[in-house]
Amino acid sequence: MTDLAARAQTLLDLHRAPELLVLANAWDVVSARAVAAVEGTRAIATPSHGIAATFGYEDGEQIPLDLHLDMVARIASAVSLPVTMDFEAGYGDPGETTRRAIAAGAVGGNLEDGLKPLEESVAAVEASLRAARDAGVPGFVLNARTDAFTKAPQGQDPADTLAEAVRRCKAYLEVGAPVVFVPRAARREHVEALVSELGRGVVTLISIPGASLPARELEALGVARLSTGPFTQRVALTALQDATAELLAGGVLPPGTRALN
Repeated sequence: MTDLAARAQTLLDLHRAPELLVLANAWDVVSARAVAAVEGTRAIATPSHGIAATFGYEDGEQIPLDLHLDMVARIASAVSLPVTMDFEAGYGDPGETTRRAIAAGAVGGNLEDGLKPLEESVAAVEASLRAARDAGVPGFVLNARTDAFTKAPQGQDPADTLAEAVRRCKAYLEVGAPVVFVPRAARREHVEALVSELGRGVVTLISIPGASLPARELEALGVARLSTGPFTQRVALTALQDATAELLAGGVLPPGTRALN
């Protein structure tokens, strides 16, 4: 078994374990090393938004794929933990992007559906999974994302949004996706319904400041994974901006600052 295949299996096992897999997303080498050094960290996730912002691009596949993959490769080389990449909608070719992500050292990836027709979205999931098998990494953890909540029409009945999320997630699971991602599903009743309809250990969510349930409660509900998307970068940038404001106001840098680089 190759090193990448072994890392992929480790990442897959972490999703299948009864404990919630918590991923604090890292957007560059120094943030990845800082996260990896925290006791209990078992894998690293990269955010498309965070990496794009690092280079001055908007989210939504605006950053060139070569540049995006270069940063993922640097992160994967800098840590000994499994790395999963957010490759958005696959940059026009989910299979080829999956192959290139694996070549960069990623052993998992988020693939969003953008609420495209379900048949097209299922085909994208299948292409990604097929590319991973062809690359010798059958345990690649494809986190098949539905944008049922993020792109729900304004005023749509929440029950209809939930039903569409379930419909799409079931289709992705049926063709082999090991886990399914439902961003912005934050209300307890929605999380409970997703787990009830799809099963324990397959639903992944994003932690939204001020909106999401605590990690310990999501674990008890049967959620497989909780990531942070762009929000950990925003936490860091908030601290930076606040420290700058304190200095400009005549103060000092935070006394508890640690030498993490």
